Amino acid sequence: MDKITETKKKILKSLKNEQKIVINKCYGGFGLSMKALQRYAELKGFKLYFYESTSYKLGHEKFERIDDVNKKPTFMFHSVKKDFGKITDKLDDKEYFSIYDFDRDDEVLVQVVEELGKEANGSHSELEVVEIPQGVEWEIDNYDGIETVEEKHRSWG
Repeated sequence: MDKITETKKKILKSLKNEQKIVINKCYGGFGLSMKALQRYAELKGFKLYFYESTSYKLGHEKFERIDDVNKKPTFMFHSVKKDFGKITDKLDDKEYFSIYDFDRDDEVLVQVVEELGKEANGSHSELEVVEIPQGVEWEIDNYDGIETVEEKHRSWG
């Protein structure tokens, strides 16, 4: 996206007087599919690689690269910024990319969720974009994975 288009989007957003935030609306917790993570990385200008565990013995793990982001991993997947080959016994912690590496109001994250719809959902999530007034200080409240956006306030004991 060029600078002019990006600036126009920001101006239109501020005129609407709203901000968008991605939350999870089902039990389980916030998560993104491999397809959503790949699209996020593509829009941000970097590449991600996905691996699934093929051996679960502690100290003897094996990881196999997932080349098709539409494939459902058997257990869980790992997303990393480095290609460790088709099969590896170690993924470098410094190369991990997780859902905690971006903010929930990240414009690219919002775009990905709106663009992909249900395909953006992780294995135990149902993502939704909520709109709140611009300038509100907010936080996400979580009950067993179901999230709501709430205005920040003070509380005591």
